[in-house]
Amino acid sequence: MSVQPIEGMNLIAGHWLPGSGGAWDRHSPGDGSLVWHGNWSSVAQAEQAVEAARAAFPEWAETSLDQRLGICRHFAAIVSQHKEALARLIACEVGKPLWEARSEVATVIAKVENSIEALMKRRWTTTDQQGDFLAVTRFRPHGVLFVIGPFNFPAHIPGGHIVPALLAGNTLVFKPSEHAPATGQWLARTWLAAGLPAGVLNLVHGAAEVAQVSVKHNIVDGVLFTGSYRVGASLHRALAGRPEKVLALEMGGNNSLVVHRTSDVRGAAITAILSAYLTAGQRCTCARRLIVSGAALHDQLLEELRSLIPQIRVGLPFDEEQPFMGPLIHATAAEQMLAAQQQLLDAGGEAVIAMQADGRSAALVSPGLVSMSSPQLPTDCENFGPLLTLQKAEDLEQAIAMAGDTRFGLSAGFIGDHVDDFHYFLHRVRAGVINWNRQTTGASGKLPFGGVGLSGNHQPSGFYAADYCSYPIASLESHALLDARKPLPGLGFYAN
Repeated sequence: MSVQPIEGMNLIAGHWLPGSGGAWDRHSPGDGSLVWHGNWSSVAQAEQAVEAARAAFPEWAETSLDQRLGICRHFAAIVSQHKEALARLIACEVGKPLWEARSEVATVIAKVENSIEALMKRRWTTTDQQGDFLAVTRFRPHGVLFVIGPFNFPAHIPGGHIVPALLAGNTLVFKPSEHAPATGQWLARTWLAAGLPAGVLNLVHGAAEVAQVSVKHNIVDGVLFTGSYRVGASLHRALAGRPEKVLALEMGGNNSLVVHRTSDVRGAAITAILSAYLTAGQRCTCARRLIVSGAALHDQLLEELRSLIPQIRVGLPFDEEQPFMGPLIHATAAEQMLAAQQQLLDAGGEAVIAMQADGRSAALVSPGLVSMSSPQLPTDCENFGPLLTLQKAEDLEQAIAMAGDTRFGLSAGFIGDHVDDFHYFLHRVRAGVINWNRQTTGASGKLPFGGVGLSGNHQPSGFYAADYCSYPIASLESHALLDARKPLPGLGFYAN
């Protein structure tokens, strides 16, 4: 079931304008229907969007917090009123099953109150009486922030940057993924409908060229990005020698799930499936490597997975009998995942459950599980799809060593009955999200979200996104000139 195609438009200074760059059509990876058609933004339009955000900044920064809270809450209310329309758009545009798209919309709505709570707890003005003066900490917006959104959560993740940035008083230029322009445009229209003043949020479409113009623009004060390591590293290089610009990077992962001394083997297998194959493996927190400690447990878990994985329903977003997994973002992604599986097989892996193409859509593949007898795996690449490797470790010590054999550090998981084992794992694995007896893809809006190594640059989002959306100002304040009353050595005028 397709949606009505959206005519591509930029939003610049409150005006909707057609793009003057190259033509672009976005088709659904599910049924191939047209979702968005138009033109990308030109370089000139990208510059105009930045300038519009700069012009709107002084007034927006001085807008009362109550007004900013009201607009953000109005945005959440409008999304709630039209949540089914947004869910259907997401499902069609990026291929998520409708049930999962509805779940994403719920997080878009919840993000507003979570961001307000984070602002109150992490960036609130504090005053301390210190003798005759006050010591005050305030927080001020940076200015113009450029937000680059991903395709896998085209509404939720941009909102994770946009909402806290607006609450802090910043103005924005937002570039959604070129694979999710319709969802990005829907969000921009909704922000306008919620009462956001012209120029506070500007929308541009495109790929690398448009992003580079905005990133390097002298009046852009920061870049907020979620996506692949490759693109994140290119942004970091583009801003080399520009310490005055805020750069918050949330990138990918080569995440491990370790199983050790568990009495619930079936539960462990189901948790591994939820970790590896949710969103067709297109979550940066998805488990890519399942590491099992002990031969007996490994063999039991292998048999459970061999039984359960074929029961995963794969299908199209609007199938009446809803699938667990929908298509990947495009046909090329499916081809890349099949090629990645072949590389593992060529390296000596055994296909326990072979990933296969599905004829209903060129972007649709089934989940794959490859058993690797050798611990040597590619550790610095991220296969962004439903492909899980299974490895056997002799003991917990070796399992931890195998889990840590990667330069990524986004998420990790531990399945086991004993809290001491989990704490041993927790203190020896380097990642920003470490779960116990929960899927690696589980995250809370009340917690920070980010990684280390190739997974981020120590600017976590989630509940901590408030931190990179403003900077602190320290003030020592007094109603009278106190310093002038304190004579110091060498100042002769005090003698007079």
